[in-house]
Amino acid sequence: MTHKQTYTDKVVLLAGASSGIGRVLAMKMAEEGAKLIVTARRREKLERLAEEIEKRGGQCLALAADAEDADAAAQVVARAVETFGRIDLAVLNVGGAPALDMHEMNARDVTAYMRSNYDTIVNYLFPVIDQMIAQKGGVIAHTNSLAGFLGVPLQGPYSAAKGALRLLVDTCRVEFADDGIEFVSIYPGFIATEATVGDGMPAPFELSEEEAAARILKAIRAGRWDYAFPFPTSFLAKLGAVLPKRIAVSILGRDFRTQRARLVSMGDTGIPRAS
Repeated sequence: MTHKQTYTDKVVLLAGASSGIGRVLAMKMAEEGAKLIVTARRREKLERLAEEIEKRGGQCLALAADAEDADAAAQVVARAVETFGRIDLAVLNVGGAPALDMHEMNARDVTAYMRSNYDTIVNYLFPVIDQMIAQKGGVIAHTNSLAGFLGVPLQGPYSAAKGALRLLVDTCRVEFADDGIEFVSIYPGFIATEATVGDGMPAPFELSEEEAAARILKAIRAGRWDYAFPFPTSFLAKLGAVLPKRIAVSILGRDFRTQRARLVSMGDTGIPRAS
């Protein structure tokens, strides 16, 4: 995909499109004439999105699937190619977690949040890579998080998953460079979405879904390998990652104790248990 062009007639797969940033991205790309494949778990929301896009004259295939199911994700990619012949751009926007106090977690809880924030991306990433190798090129963008740069208090399993994903995609850039595949890693700070309302986490410099989507599209168009935003939050996250470990732990420890005390006072330390 040539940078700085519109998405007219480009085939775009959007994972995690039923709400939040993913839904806004779908609407914006549809307005530019993209041929969309939208996927997420919630079928009704996806179908309403597809209907809205089609009413405005766009093309949209809605495929409900659980991103934690590798076979289901692969089937979505196969249906996309069967319908449109190729995938020019894949935007993998899956995952998330509430405040996670590891005092309240067991091993299954931790691995469940790892699956929902790492496996969910990987399950789409590799079928898309296989398709883009076959068609000799394409762009894969994924929504990571500033939490992927350091261990964020009350976000330990989430930070671990996003850190692992950051390293995996960086390695993909090396191994698939000769196949014409470009990778765009997006590292947002706090975004006000349906999923974050009342999640118990402080949200300094929080942005709206519209603002976040506009920035993400700009980064994809420009072919940015790594794009972190907004600046104040990204600066602090990257600074924390390079500070001497003892200093970083001391600073983060104070923040953790403050936030944990607040959650305890709210009676909000329970963690949804993994099945």
